Formats: sequence, structure tokens, C-alpha cells
Amino acid sequence: MRWRGKTRERFTGRLQRSALLLSVVFAVLGGLGIAALAWWVLWILLGAKAQTPDQVDLTKIALSVAAGVGGAVALVVAYRKQRDGERGRFAELFGAAARQLGDADVAVRIAGVYAMAGVADEFGAPGRRQQCIDVLCGYLRLPYDPDSGADHLTQRTETVEESGVKRELKYQLRQNDREVRRAVVDVIVAHLRPQAEVSWSRCNFDFSGAVLEDSDFRYAVFAGERTYFARAVFLGKRATTFEHARFIGQFISFRSCEFRGATTLFRDTEFAPAERSGSELPGAGIRFEGAVFDSPVSFDRTVFRGPAVIFGDAAFTGERTSFAETVFRTERAEFGGATFDGIAVRFEAAEFDCARISFTRARFYAARVAFDGARFGVRSRWRRSPTLAVDFSAAEYHGTISFDDTVFDGRDADFSEGDFFGEITFRRTRFETQRTRFDTPKAWVGVRVDWDVDPTYKPSRITPETWPPAPVPPPAS
Repeated sequence: MRWRGKTRERFTGRLQRSALLLSVVFAVLGGLGIAALAWWVLWILLGAKAQTPDQVDLTKIALSVAAGVGGAVALVVAYRKQRDGERGRFAELFGAAARQLGDADVAVRIAGVYAMAGVADEFGAPGRRQQCIDVLCGYLRLPYDPDSGADHLTQRTETVEESGVKRELKYQLRQNDREVRRAVVDVIVAHLRPQAEVSWSRCNFDFSGAVLEDSDFRYAVFAGERTYFARAVFLGKRATTFEHARFIGQFISFRSCEFRGATTLFRDTEFAPAERSGSELPGAGIRFEGAVFDSPVSFDRTVFRGPAVIFGDAAFTGERTSFAETVFRTERAEFGGATFDGIAVRFEAAEFDCARISFTRARFYAARVAFDGARFGVRSRWRRSPTLAVDFSAAEYHGTISFDDTVFDGRDADFSEGDFFGEITFRRTRFETQRTRFDTPKAWVGVRVDWDVDPTYKPSRITPETWPPAPVPPPAS
């Protein structure tokens, strides 16, 4: 295998060294071919057969052909020289900007941020521009301590004692790195907004594991194939905002993110990842699974499209969480295992137009949770499949939870094995699914439905037949 690899490298190197010769040969052969074709066309159309060609004319034609071939060769050589010159210039400018980003002085690093952005703007080839963007994103992924982000020191010394032996530890610091990182984010966002003179929206962005302070991504358009914020930490004294942003690439990941800032805003954001024909690709869609929202968060009027939006095992622990008037038009909407805590959680007037909707094992622990006026599921209609399942099985409802004026549609709604303990109301709720199950609850305390006074008004498609449902007795110890 090693011998094959070396052979391939030698062959590739020879091809690269002989690229100019091959280009010249092809240019000469192409020029001769065009000249021959032109001669033949003129011979046929102008009746050259009727008269013997003059030697002088033939000489002129030969010289013209030679001049044309020579011009083609000159153009090829000039093009190659220009391309090699551009490569050399890119390498020079890119290297200089990278060195500035690695400098110890904060002013030089900030200048390096704008220098790298200038290189990306000047060299529009996708590979070169992506290379510059990868460097800027890579800077944000470097280890960063927010507590020392505004520190003017370049090193810190600590004395530790281990097994009675004192040791002095020295830490190298990037001076005032907060301003550099803020400059990186500002430059990137400025190139992602619709009014940008040079747009980077079609490029990929990898912020995985980055620490982002006071991030403002408003109106940014992420249209590259991959946009990764997985494991990123958002914090700061101001709001983390993605308001009016658009995510229209193939893979969008906020998996295992932590939102710790003053507040988190995804209001009026559009998530519409590009769909491909065939089966769903692994990792495709919008992924927030495992994300932790320690700050108040708003997804009001956000629109989700594409194959899936996944909030599985996410934790909404901020004071307020809002999905009011949010539209889910994905094949799957998953909140399985999610925890909703805090003072208030709102899903009022939310629309779940999905084939499968899952809140299985979700924990509703907030003081108040409102699904008032929400719609879960749709019936079969033109170019849209019906909702197959609305799954709230094994969910826990502790607190004040309202499903007033909510509509459940589609084939199946499952509330079985739920832990209902609080003030849970289903006033004026419309169960239009073919089957709705409340079977075998773990607890049934404080639940109110429209037919409590007279169970005969309970629709026949709601089970169990005997109402109210009898909780499953705990297993004998």
C-alpha cells in the first residue's frame, strides 16, 4: 500500500509539472483543428475545387494559421502565469494575515481579523474563501476564559501545592482577547447579511465548541451546506440574538449548546434546510438535542421546515420559554425527553404541521405551561401526508398546564402513561384524531375536561371507555 501511495504521488507530481506543456499541446492541436475545419468549409462553400490554389495564397493561409496557433499558445502561457501569480499572492497575503492573528499584541490580532476578511473578499474562489473563513472560525474555537477576556496581562502565575510540594504554574494569555473575538463575529455577520457587498452566505461555518459572548447574528443568512454551533457556549450581559436570521443549508446543528446569557432570541427566525430527494441523510435537519437554555428564550413566530427539528433531551430552565405562534412544517418535530422548567412556558397558537410530533417523556415542571390555541397535526390533503402520531406518552405534568382551545388532528394522539399531577385543563379542546388515548396514567390529579360532569359526552374515539382513567397502582414492594 505504501508503494502504491508513493507511485500515485510521483504520478500526480509529474502531471502537475507537465500541466503547462499539456495545455500548450492541446492549444496547438485545437488551433490546427479549427484551421483545418475552416479550410474545408471555405473549400466547399466557395467552390475552391474549380480553381487551383495559388501558392502565395496558401502561404498567407499557413502564416495566418501559424500566427493563430502562436497566439493561442501565448494566451495559455499568460493564463498559467497569471494563475500561478494569484496562487503566490494568495499564499503571501493569507500567511501574513494568519501571522497577525497569532501575534501577542491585541491591536495586531484585530488587524489580522480584517486582513483575513480582506483576503477572503479578494479571492472569491470557493476553496480559498472557505480557507479564510475556517481560520476565523478556528480562532473562535480556541480555548478561552471569559473571566480573563478583558485582561491586559500576557501571562499569569499561580502557586499550587501537591503532596506538600509547592509548584509555580505559568499560563500564557492572549491579551484582551474579548475584543479580538468580538471583531471576528462582527466581520462574519457583516458578510452574512443581505446588504453585504461581498457575501459569505454560501460558505460553511463551524463554531463547534466556541465560547461566544454577546453574540448578535440578526438578519444573518446561513446558506452553506453545513452550519455548526454544536457544543457552543453563548453568554454575556446582552442578549444572544438570531432574530430574523435564515438557516437554509443542509445541516444545521445547535446540539448540546449552552445558552447562559441575559436572554436568547430566535424570534422571527427561519429554519429551512435544503431537502434532497430520497431518504433523510444522517444529521440532516435542525438539531437542538441536548441543548441547555439557562436564560429566557423566545422562538416566537419562528418557522421550521425541512426533514426534522429535534429538541430531544433539551433543557429549558430559564425563567421564560416561548414558542408562541411558532410554525413547525417539518416531517418530524421531536421534544422527547425535554425538560420545561421556570416560571412560564408558552406554546400558544403554535402550529405543528408534521407527520410525527413527539413530546414523549417530556417533563413540564414550569409554574405555568400554556398550549392554548395550538394545533397539533393535520389531516390528509393535497401534497401533504396526514399526521400519523401526536405522542405525549409518559410525559409528566406538574404545575398549571393548559390545553384550552387546542386542536389535535391526524390519526393518533397518545397521552397514555402520563403523570398528571397539578392543574391540567383541556377546556374546549378538539380531539379530531381517529384515536386519542389517556390509558394507564401514572397519576390523575387535577385534570379537567369538558365531559367531567357527564362522561356520556366523551367522544367514543377517546379511550379508556371508563372515565376518568384509573391510575396504574404502584408495584408492590
